[in-house]
Amino acid sequence: MDRLKIGVMALVEQARTEIDEITAEEAVKLAGDKRCLVVDVRDIRERQRDGFIPGSFHCPRGMVEFWVDPDSPYFKAAFREHDRFLFHCALDYRSALTVATLNRMGFKGAAHIKGGLQRWKEVGGPIEISPSPT
Repeated sequence: MDRLKIGVMALVEQARTEIDEITAEEAVKLAGDKRCLVVDVRDIRERQRDGFIPGSFHCPRGMVEFWVDPDSPYFKAAFREHDRFLFHCALDYRSALTVATLNRMGFKGAAHIKGGLQRWKEVGGPIEISPSPT
């Protein structure tokens, strides 16, 4: 029995039609803007293993809806303190779904980085590596 009516890649492709996507080259330029926050939705283990964009805010994918909602007990002030938000994951599937969800919530100023951290690295964007836990 087929349990799915729509597969994950179809969801991602639908999300892409509903969101703002920016190139990694554009993101590298915007990352230094104080009004802009780069938001990493990857798992903490990915950040430790693969590095992260300097100054990025880590918001695990499973917490995004809670952290952006001012009425949530989990709200994070970082989502009130900036005007523009560039979401990314490793490739760009999770961030596309994230931004589509935020758009449905009425969240303003969100875009995602097309190609994710992989593309960021390819265009020479800076990466920071966490020291290994001892």
